[in-house]
Amino acid sequence: MASPTTAHDPGPTTGEDDVTGPPEITAPMRPRSARRTSGSFQTRRQQVRYWLVLSLMILLSVGFGFGLLAYDNPVPISDDRFWIIARMRATDVVVMALVATCQAIATVAFQTVTNNRIITPSIMGFESLYVAVQTSAVYFLGVAGVVAVQGVPQFALQVALMVVFALFLYGWLLSGRYANLQVMLLVGIIIGAGLGSVSTFMQRLLTPSEFDVLTARLFGSVSNADADYLPLAIPLCVLATGAILLRARRLNVVALGRDISMGLGVNHRAEIIKVLFLVSILMAVSTAMIGRMTFLGFLVATLAYQFSGTHDHRYTLPMAGLTGFVVLSGAYFVMRNIFSAAGVVSILIEFVGGIVFLVVILRKGRL
Repeated sequence: MASPTTAHDPGPTTGEDDVTGPPEITAPMRPRSARRTSGSFQTRRQQVRYWLVLSLMILLSVGFGFGLLAYDNPVPISDDRFWIIARMRATDVVVMALVATCQAIATVAFQTVTNNRIITPSIMGFESLYVAVQTSAVYFLGVAGVVAVQGVPQFALQVALMVVFALFLYGWLLSGRYANLQVMLLVGIIIGAGLGSVSTFMQRLLTPSEFDVLTARLFGSVSNADADYLPLAIPLCVLATGAILLRARRLNVVALGRDISMGLGVNHRAEIIKVLFLVSILMAVSTAMIGRMTFLGFLVATLAYQFSGTHDHRYTLPMAGLTGFVVLSGAYFVMRNIFSAAGVVSILIEFVGGIVFLVVILRKGRL
């Protein structure tokens, strides 16, 4: 009778063949700079990148601003007469800062409340209304009409007309039972096209000399601005910009959509009307100061989104303002002092802005 076999105990082994289950899979440790967070920036690296870009924009703003004051100044900086010439040039720098801030802040806020990064406040007919006012003055008063629409009271009247026009449009189309933001945008496009058609009709009836004077006035340029406008334009810009910056957190909520923002306790319709009112002030001041610059706001806002790397308006709005001043002052510095063609700055900005607009539409494939 065979003896029963006994199990052989090989003892503890440490080789790779002794596998009792699937190996434990552990996620690789990410570097601290690449770990995701729940704040305004997804990673630490993005936050550092934002502050580096913002610091660069500040340095470029200071550099271009001082360059416009000091470059090609025939008097050395140690001479008191240097600052006399610099003060004469300072008006243009202040106007650039004012226009860049108005266009940038207004465009970012407008694109947030409309939930569309393609359209700009110009779509609401502000520039068409400005053209209609200028053209009507020349049509009814002749060349003297250009002088008739200049001055602080006339500037205040133009700003008031644009703001009242915007309030009427917003209050009428956003406070009714069937309030619809898309309908408001379409009505703004139609009104702007209608004003443009009336302006074109009147321009066809002008004499060549009157038409030349009007064209020079309608051409968007810093030289169109009058220093007498600044005591009124600067407070309006500061108040409207400050109000939008203070509402940055609410803009973050509005950007989530109507249903979510109302669920979080924000009156979506009232907030939109308030922001659009502030946007109308900024656009009215900018347009009445220098004329039309259709694609400046779009170009600056698009660059600001890329530079910021976040959707938080507390960071996007300051970046947009600085980017706008760098673009505008840099373009004027280069074209004026290197190519001696300061008059084509607005054409250059519109050309580049138009190309960026087409690129963004072609990449997104929709409006």
